[in-house]
Amino acid sequence: MTAKINKRAVVLLSGGLDSATCLAIAQEQGYDCYGLSFDYGQRHRVELEAAEKLAKLAEISDYKIIPVDMRGIGGSALTDSAIAVPEEESEGIPVTYVPARNTVFLAYALGWAEVLSARAIFIGVNALDYSGYPDCRPDFIKAFQKMANLATKMGVEGESIEIKTPLIHLTKAEIISKGIKLGVDYSKTTSCYQADAAGRACGKCDSCRLRRKGFAEAGIDDPTLYCEANQVSRA
Repeated sequence: MTAKINKRAVVLLSGGLDSATCLAIAQEQGYDCYGLSFDYGQRHRVELEAAEKLAKLAEISDYKIIPVDMRGIGGSALTDSAIAVPEEESEGIPVTYVPARNTVFLAYALGWAEVLSARAIFIGVNALDYSGYPDCRPDFIKAFQKMANLATKMGVEGESIEIKTPLIHLTKAEIISKGIKLGVDYSKTTSCYQADAAGRACGKCDSCRLRRKGFAEAGIDDPTLYCEANQVSRA
């Protein structure tokens, strides 16, 4: 009798609304989920606290926080305190882009997935309502998938690990609406690039603007705790 193969998946958790929705989708699809977050030297470290809470609430099989200090290379407002987080919309790829971040994160996820014999990795990248990061686009995911098939024992033996991006073609409003249907508690998530120690969002950075826009367009109350000066009425 053939042994039953576990339907396992590694889910990248940032603590934000996209990754929380991605985890809910993975569980809805019947995956046994293993959460993975990174302490990469980000200024908004409150996101790690949110990610850990989300992992506990979802009662996933295992959860890891991997230290990868990307402050050593700098080049991003999220890892270098000398670079200000922009509070106005800008053109092109913003300074909040962390060089090669998703490439590094997916590489770790790929390694853990192979150790677990997991057949999927879920990542909440989005190419519609997003900041324009190159490592959130379909072409990048397609290229990484090809690399994953070539770089792993599972891949060359015909058991590829699929990179799943269920949010990539959704608007932020569509993501939020789907998450609400799946029971995601967005009050437990944080998206702000410069949230304070209490988890209060600035309400001004690019990520805050996209989050606010998503809740408004979805017609759903925004549960985000903003700094008092930037608190807005709910939808």
